[in-house]
Amino acid sequence: MKTGVPPLPGKKPLRPIKPAGVFLRLMKQKELLLMTIPLMALVIVFNYMPLYGWIMAIQDYKVVKGISGSPFVGADKFVQLFQDDQFYLVLRNTLVMGFLNLISGFIGAIVLALALNEIRVKWFKRTVQTITYIPHFVSWVVIANIAHMVLSPDGGLLNVLLQKVGLLESPFYFMAKEQWFWPIHTFLSFWKEVGWSSIIYLAVLSGINPDLYEAADVDGAGRLRKIWHISIPGLMPTAIILLTLSVGWIIQSGYESQFLLGNPIVLDYSEVLDLYAMRYSFQIGDYSIGAAISIFKSFVSILMVLSINYLARRTGSGRLI
Repeated sequence: MKTGVPPLPGKKPLRPIKPAGVFLRLMKQKELLLMTIPLMALVIVFNYMPLYGWIMAIQDYKVVKGISGSPFVGADKFVQLFQDDQFYLVLRNTLVMGFLNLISGFIGAIVLALALNEIRVKWFKRTVQTITYIPHFVSWVVIANIAHMVLSPDGGLLNVLLQKVGLLESPFYFMAKEQWFWPIHTFLSFWKEVGWSSIIYLAVLSGINPDLYEAADVDGAGRLRKIWHISIPGLMPTAIILLTLSVGWIIQSGYESQFLLGNPIVLDYSEVLDLYAMRYSFQIGDYSIGAAISIFKSFVSILMVLSINYLARRTGSGRLI
């Protein structure tokens, strides 16, 4: 009985790699393997070792008794969590803001990359690119202070402009209106990250074969035609992979921006799962609920990534696995 993959015409049959060959290959790359040791150590220490704390989710954890001394309560904390009406309100806020940031950032980064790719004046292109990705390095503390100053009803720039053009008769407190919190947060997140996110798309566009654009010129295609038929299809495999990775972070939206931009008046729209867990842990003292929320977030993230990856595989687009 013959085994193995039949060779292609004109090609030699593939030989299986022997264990000795694998060892020799690893020895040749020992410098690269040694360079990965610090990174692997960081991942193990900061990403895997803390998972030991998930035991608190099935305990009635007490700081005085510690993990070893706290009694096990099974799934009681999860039942308590899912019976809390505030949890579903917080989950709604987390998912809505996560999806708004994902959609605006994903589309905005692609549009910005396509626009920058069409600029032929190099100094102008570099200037615009630098201006757009500088906010990525600015702290949310600074951005939140800028937002509060611009939107302030007491001499804020936006209020002054709207009153001068006659759109407002009296000062308007944007940060105290619940329905305004999601748009404001989405805009600031977009402004902060869109330039940085577009860098990888610019790299992909620079790698597209220029012969394709020359052939399109010969056929009489304009800029929009070349973008639609060459640039966007060239971006799609990378875009699908990045979208798949980004979906997993929808529910992991953090808390810094919501904490700094929010206030008690808009709490029903600004509180997210991380802030909810912090409130339970540090104000109420129930650390087990915080661990249960962490497990729930991880489960939902994995489910989202697998779902979008499955859809990408069914449609024939780029996928992770």
